[in-house]
Amino acid sequence: MNTFPKVLIAIGVLCIVIGGLWLLIGRFIPLGKLPGDILIKRENTTFYFPIVTSIVISILLSLLFFIIGRFR
Repeated sequence: MNTFPKVLIAIGVLCIVIGGLWLLIGRFIPLGKLPGDILIKRENTTFYFPIVTSIVISILLSLLFFIIGRFR
């Protein structure tokens, strides 16, 4: 029962680190505003679908997990 609070603290710290990295990376790489992302603006409606951004993030995560898997 003593390890559960430590796991929650570790998850919280990991979320803070990932959030900070997300902010820093967002300043240098404009994720969400790549060519190919779909943006439709009408009078009262805006539809945004970041298809290219999703593909780029998917490729990067696949590459990261592949590298982690090779060293395991």
